[in-house]
Amino acid sequence: MEDRKKDHIALAFESQLGINQLDNRFYYEPLLAAHPGDIDFQLNVGGKKVRSPFWVSSMTGGTQKAGYINRNLAKACAQYGMGMGLGSCRILLDSPEYFEDFNLRPIIGNDLPLFANIGIAQLENALEEPILSDWLNLLDKLDVDGLIVHVNPLQEWMQPEGDFIKHPPIETIEAALGLYPYPIIVKEVGQGFGLQSIQKLCKLPLEAIDFGANGGTNFTLLELLRADELRAKIFGPVAQIGHSAEEMVDMVNSIADQDSNDIAFDKIIISGGIKHFLDGYYLHEKSILPALIGQASTMLTYALDSFEELDRFLHLQHQGWTLCKSYLTLKK
Repeated sequence: MEDRKKDHIALAFESQLGINQLDNRFYYEPLLAAHPGDIDFQLNVGGKKVRSPFWVSSMTGGTQKAGYINRNLAKACAQYGMGMGLGSCRILLDSPEYFEDFNLRPIIGNDLPLFANIGIAQLENALEEPILSDWLNLLDKLDVDGLIVHVNPLQEWMQPEGDFIKHPPIETIEAALGLYPYPIIVKEVGQGFGLQSIQKLCKLPLEAIDFGANGGTNFTLLELLRADELRAKIFGPVAQIGHSAEEMVDMVNSIADQDSNDIAFDKIIISGGIKHFLDGYYLHEKSILPALIGQASTMLTYALDSFEELDRFLHLQHQGWTLCKSYLTLKK
């Protein structure tokens, strides 16, 4: 006790916050709950229940470290009851020797959702035989519960080796819903969806939409960083266009407020710049629809290091979530 009191005295002046440093999104209610225990959360995704509000958004595909990263993430999913989206599985059609890097069902187990991933340009091609059969066989071999379609026209346009998208992505997604016997999640890759795009997606019987909002890794900017100097200069401002996760929550809420029957899916994945459990909790509670919180780049940082670091990070994130549930309410 004496040591603790000495710490209090030594740190007292360092422990003062100015009024401008306060987080004004929440009411803090210290009287209404005891210290929390284990997390209490359930949500159905792809016919299976997750037990965590955090979702492993698609991030790695076909890199040298993909197997190491994916195995760490899948092991963490099994431990915390999280669902997972694989990175782009396109490489497996051309290079099946990478299959074990994506073969995560034995690690994540049979009770949690695991989704494969395909880009919108590749989905265009995959709707045609014999590629459709190749993809369906691959999904069956991976034993996944669904398919994530990442919509990335700006990334493909900026990428020197990018694919040309021939049709409006919404038409390709509609066609896929009739041909792929899997639940489908549609996600963006770092700039989010505008209102008209969200309105279109809300009419489709999707499993969910994954925001991929501006604020996290922006794959348009990433490709421009790979480009020559003039191309990067000319197209650089385009990477600054997009929508935040909060803006997109507000868009979905607005549609639901007008008429919840206008939304054909029953959940969203809020991702894009969510680096802290407080940010995730705020947007989760603000959403009218049930939601999961995606933290791709943050989880990637810890998964690259070691499973032990990833485990510690997720343990603290879940502890933080239970504190939020016990003591914080949103200011309307």
